[in-house]
Amino acid sequence: MIDRQLFGRTGHESSRTIFGAAALSSVTQAEADRTMELVEKHRINHIDTAASYGDAELRLAPWLKDHRKEVFLATKTGLRTYKEAKEQIYQSLERMGVEHIDLIQLHNLVDPEEWATALGEGGALQAAVEARDEGIVSYIGVTGHGLTVAAQHKRSLERFDFDSVLLPFSYVMMNLPDYARDFEALFALCQERNVAIQTIKSITRAPWGDKTPSRATWYEPLEAQEDIDKAVHWVLGRKGVFLNTVGDINVLPRVFDAAERFSGPIPDSEMERVFRQRQMEPLFTS
Repeated sequence: MIDRQLFGRTGHESSRTIFGAAALSSVTQAEADRTMELVEKHRINHIDTAASYGDAELRLAPWLKDHRKEVFLATKTGLRTYKEAKEQIYQSLERMGVEHIDLIQLHNLVDPEEWATALGEGGALQAAVEARDEGIVSYIGVTGHGLTVAAQHKRSLERFDFDSVLLPFSYVMMNLPDYARDFEALFALCQERNVAIQTIKSITRAPWGDKTPSRATWYEPLEAQEDIDKAVHWVLGRKGVFLNTVGDINVLPRVFDAAERFSGPIPDSEMERVFRQRQMEPLFTS
């Protein structure tokens, strides 16, 4: 069984491997239904989606009709003003056919100008707080990509008491000294405040570059089960973090299998071998 731990201060014991419903963004309902059977099989009790993930919220709706009470449900709004974000939060409720969302997240809040808008007067944060006050969401988080995201999340936590953060974390990313420094500073602050830390892009091999994408992911993922095992186990070896799964339903079973077999941290030397053999590269370079 995949380990569970408290999701920050929420009191919810979430599976340490969270189902990233971006994998449902462009699949059929039949494919989505089979994927949710897999989610059930591995006893995943935390789902993370977003309004911008294509049809993902719609694809979740039939399953949520019978299973809503069994999972911690998170979605995201990438809109920056109060009016737009409020409308999108209600739209997400309607699309998923639910009356309540456990966690609403401000999506990819990294750009300084967008950050100032979203967290300023009349910004998206105001809509999230209002939704929490109205009881249609319980908690508020922030997500992001890129090399500056850890530093920006720390800045966000200094502005508002978010309940969770989400950002890249992998052996490759943590080999970038500046990113590693910023991540550790953010991690320390989150531990101090009991803020949940969600991580993404654990099995990224490299950007697609000139290659024609062969997966639904916007990066080239590791493919071999042995490589995925090591990458997943390296992330889960960091006590206190959650791993959000891959955005391709055909790779997803390998990530779940790896998480099921996690028994403890692996040495960096094992990941270093994968890093060199698979010629892994950072997804974000500027």
